[in-house]
Amino acid sequence: MSQQPSLLKNVAIKGTSGLVIGLLLGGSAALLGFPFIFQAMFFCYAMLGAAVFTLLDAPSLKPISGIKAVAALVAFYMILSGVYIVGASLWPQYDPNDEKEKIDKLLFRRKAMTEEGKAEELIARAKALSEKAEALMSRLEAAGVKGVEAVSVSVPASKPKVSGGDLEKMGLEQWNLQECYNCHVISIGQVSDKKKRGPNLDNVGAMLTAEQIRKKILYPRSLMADGYEKQFNQKKGRMPDKYRDLMFDEEVDALVAFLTTLKDPSADTPKVIPVKE
Repeated sequence: MSQQPSLLKNVAIKGTSGLVIGLLLGGSAALLGFPFIFQAMFFCYAMLGAAVFTLLDAPSLKPISGIKAVAALVAFYMILSGVYIVGASLWPQYDPNDEKEKIDKLLFRRKAMTEEGKAEELIARAKALSEKAEALMSRLEAAGVKGVEAVSVSVPASKPKVSGGDLEKMGLEQWNLQECYNCHVISIGQVSDKKKRGPNLDNVGAMLTAEQIRKKILYPRSLMADGYEKQFNQKKGRMPDKYRDLMFDEEVDALVAFLTTLKDPSADTPKVIPVKE
């Protein structure tokens, strides 16, 4: 019992130190733009370190044996397993099959465009050969050469482009494939409802025209949302300008068509601020 006051004092000192360090680490991570899960992880690491140093100075336990030792071991195992299970459940969960399906959807149109480009190249070559054959036949006929049969080169018809599916549905699919939900919140088909870096877009269709939305997607610095001036003026945290290189025109058209349907006047979608040239 004589060691109890010193143990409590040790717990108070080490616990307070861990709390302060954890808050500093978590706050620094928040200022640097780390996701909340990493902020919590840094705080937990600090508290875990404080707990370890507290245990190092704790008085030794009395040796136990027999059924008590087995019960203590099982209890410790159950507590530790529970901590790991709960902790793991707090991390973002990724299904490899979902990610593979997303990648396949992103690459499908690109593969189709590649194959279409090869087909168009073959068609162009076939047309060129046909024109050369016709020119050669004309020259032979002009020279009085007879008995030469005309060579016919069949040119396959170019495969027409088909925009299948509902355009707005395709736009929602692009919203999820391009992971717009990492920064923005909408009430339709939203993957996550956690705090976002960008503005709510539930009323963007009523505030911007289709052309303005398209311009914002392809050239993010063309428009600025009220209250997001810091992200706009700083490279970190602002909307990336990669989509004009990543997305095909029909994909942008679909996304724009979907966003123009978002017209909820009760949403806290910020007003648009013109950018001074």
